[in-house]
Amino acid sequence: MNSPYKGKNQNEWLAVTKHLITKHPLSTKEIKEVVLESWKEIFRSTIGKKNYRIGKDIFPKPQIMGFFLHEIIALEFERRYPKEWRKEKLAKDKDLIYIRDDKFSIEIKTSSNPKSIFGNRSYAQESSKDKKSKSGYYLAINFEKCTVENIKPKILKARFGWLDHEDWMGQKAATGQQSRLSSQVENLKLIDL
Repeated sequence: MNSPYKGKNQNEWLAVTKHLITKHPLSTKEIKEVVLESWKEIFRSTIGKKNYRIGKDIFPKPQIMGFFLHEIIALEFERRYPKEWRKEKLAKDKDLIYIRDDKFSIEIKTSSNPKSIFGNRSYAQESSKDKKSKSGYYLAINFEKCTVENIKPKILKARFGWLDHEDWMGQKAATGQQSRLSSQVENLKLIDL
């Protein structure tokens, strides 16, 4: 898939991003609503016969909170639009698949970092044909950590836009396992919801 930013100067990126978002079948209003509702669902849930609750009895690490948020968002869109949206099933699937046209499928990234999102080192590398594409629509969500001191953590920001695999910068160290985005990419290719 060709990048919609190909041949565009950096000062044109924001206009391209806004155009891509207006073409997407989901509205930014609905995406924001689902993100916030999904976050609340995590804290409404109970676990086991003793009805343990997150934020009261259990304080999961950020990776677990991100996993729950990621899964609930995909499930909610699948519930709302069962003939249009589904969660990933295969390794090559994005996190949220638009059944009618895969180019609108969404990769979901979460982070307890207050400002940035991160990917695995593989995000900085081109995908093989049997793996999911690292280019396309992204939903990026930053949240507060759930701790004994912070039993009601909040969503800090939710952003939506388009990222290309070239936007991800892998760590220079051979053992580095993380990739990140430049501030220009985060500010011009992802829009606050």
